Amino acid sequence: MIKHTLKPLAIAVAMGSMIACSPSNDSAMDEPSAAVAEMNNPLIAQWEGPYGGVPSFDQMSLDYLKPALEEGMRLNLIEVERIANQEAAPTFENTIVALEATGNDLGRVFTYYGIWSSNMSSPEFRAIQQEMAPKMSAFFSQVNQNEALFNRVKAVYEGEEMSALRPDQQRLVTLTYNGFARNGATLEGEAKQRYAAIQQRLAELHTKFGNNVLADEEGYVVYLDDSQLGGLPASFVSASAAAAEARGEAGKYAITNTRSSMSPFLTYSDNRELREQVWSNYYSRGDNGGEFDNNAIIAEILQLRHERVNLLGYPNYASWRLEDRMAKNPENAMALMEAVWPAAIGRVAEEVADMQAIADAEGADITIAPWDYRYYAEKVRKAKYDLDSDEVKQYLQLDKLTQAMFYVAGELFNFEFTPVAEGSVPVFHPDVNVWEVTDKTSGENIGLWYLDPFARQGKRSGAWATSYRSHTTFQGPTNVLSSNNSNFVKASPGEPVLVSWDDATTFFHEFGHALHSLSSNVEYPSLNGGVRDYTEFQSQLLERWLSTPEVINNYLVHAETGEPMPAELFEKIQAASTFNQGFSTTEYLASALVDLKFHTVDPTGIDPDAFERETLAALNMPSELVMRHRTPHFGHIFSGEGYSAGYYGYMWADVLTSDASEAFAEAPGGFYDEDVAKRLVDYLFAPRNSMDPAEAYRLFRGRDAGIEPLMRDRGFPIPE
Repeated sequence: MIKHTLKPLAIAVAMGSMIACSPSNDSAMDEPSAAVAEMNNPLIAQWEGPYGGVPSFDQMSLDYLKPALEEGMRLNLIEVERIANQEAAPTFENTIVALEATGNDLGRVFTYYGIWSSNMSSPEFRAIQQEMAPKMSAFFSQVNQNEALFNRVKAVYEGEEMSALRPDQQRLVTLTYNGFARNGATLEGEAKQRYAAIQQRLAELHTKFGNNVLADEEGYVVYLDDSQLGGLPASFVSASAAAAEARGEAGKYAITNTRSSMSPFLTYSDNRELREQVWSNYYSRGDNGGEFDNNAIIAEILQLRHERVNLLGYPNYASWRLEDRMAKNPENAMALMEAVWPAAIGRVAEEVADMQAIADAEGADITIAPWDYRYYAEKVRKAKYDLDSDEVKQYLQLDKLTQAMFYVAGELFNFEFTPVAEGSVPVFHPDVNVWEVTDKTSGENIGLWYLDPFARQGKRSGAWATSYRSHTTFQGPTNVLSSNNSNFVKASPGEPVLVSWDDATTFFHEFGHALHSLSSNVEYPSLNGGVRDYTEFQSQLLERWLSTPEVINNYLVHAETGEPMPAELFEKIQAASTFNQGFSTTEYLASALVDLKFHTVDPTGIDPDAFERETLAALNMPSELVMRHRTPHFGHIFSGEGYSAGYYGYMWADVLTSDASEAFAEAPGGFYDEDVAKRLVDYLFAPRNSMDPAEAYRLFRGRDAGIEPLMRDRGFPIPE
């Protein structure tokens, strides 16, 4: 998952009102706010120090946050008003490029805001977040609905100068124009006021949704004693003991309500009753009634989104959302998923039959239920492929995987990663480490890479990438500040952090997002954004290098012996590469299909729980598993709008991934072929959003991608 920190105006015109704020009194516009001046607020201050300046993470204090947001928004409005009200006729330079130069003060504040939101949340921050969300939405509405500003942008978009601009400049103008037009700039009167009001309310609801999920993640921890550890690997037991001790429960074992803890527990625990409890805790987040229940919030979000796009003339939210994506419309996205769905649920039936046979042979006297799926799938894996996931885990050390990713980045991108001197770059938590990224040939600094790898209280679950500063050249070159964030369970002191094959794959995936940011060669800030059903492609593609012999033989070494992974174990992994694809594909597609269906119906009076159940029943969803993200905790689509009506994008990107992988597999140098790697960087990574994704892919591959490689990858029959 990618979570870019964009320039504030880029967020405003591209996304509507994910975050927003209220302007200060216009009469005080040209003077710094008294609060900021008095406190010398570090959250809005220019970044200083090495590497072109770095965030002052060591000076973060919530006391500074609200005044910094208010001052950043005030200063941004001054910049916008100066552009909107200048006397000179609109041109690319004095309007579009001028807008690209705005919002730097507020952008710095958003960097810290994002850290508190995702990595270091607390009740105190959430109170500020809840208060400021509607104010920030009002601010972005004020920018989006600035008639004088939009008229200048429109004049450039429709003017004679447009045809003389470079292709990337034309794309920037088009993206800027569409960002305004698609987010209320064309509305008038009551419709414009209602649009802004909807944006404010949605900002409140998105924030509340995410905080409710986090509350349920923190509030449902299962503590075990020594008698309840049957089947659990020693490394997991040790990590669970450390997690319990960190929560003041020394001598117990904590199963936290996050995927990184839930999934291995369900895979290995022999205690079926406990498996059901852990499963129920995780999949009921946001759906427990009471203060933190999200169902009413979801219903209101859906209703407001529908009303908002109706104001713009669209029949439903998904039609508006997909118009500027690769899919173009909901029908195309749905067609892709429906082509894969029958094969996926057909494979689930086969997987369940294999599991039920083992359970029956053991005399378990059960019918496979969702909390049994991972447990018996692991037994099938051992029986069919003689592959023990815990044995594989002994070769997947977090530190070694990090070095493997650096190796791949060096071979494909010519990047070198070097740890920065301790204390030379501020971090927001002791777990965070920082590397300098340089060009291997020239030694030129590319940027910094921050890694925050471990789960902790106040950190949202999952894994994501973000950028604190993106590459641009329009005001002189800037270096990149990129980060990856995970939720691995920290090992006991002195022990290596061992992860599953799936977690290692996700680690490579998120690093792909970081490389996408680090390799940028765009001139203008807004071109560092992306098309959502395309931006996951680059990161999904990088997952493939985990399985290359160069990585397997040199970095996947046993945690105790230091010996490389045996060839026969790697062969088992390869042989089992399509194992459990029914489960993984179905749980994902169920979420993506429900997301799209939520956003293509009239949601008046909708009951989200009932809609989820009825939609899955109509799809013949197997009863032995559930959606990867059940609706009440589906943060991708309800804690913001980045993935809403767009969760299908992972599969859209997977079609490209499978096809591009075959380009490497067919090359003389395989996955490290120099010619293909150069095309990879030149066309798929470096351009970011400076060219149309379909055009970029054709330049890389020489043609469009087809679905056949995806079906081959998953071991599914290719549909006629």
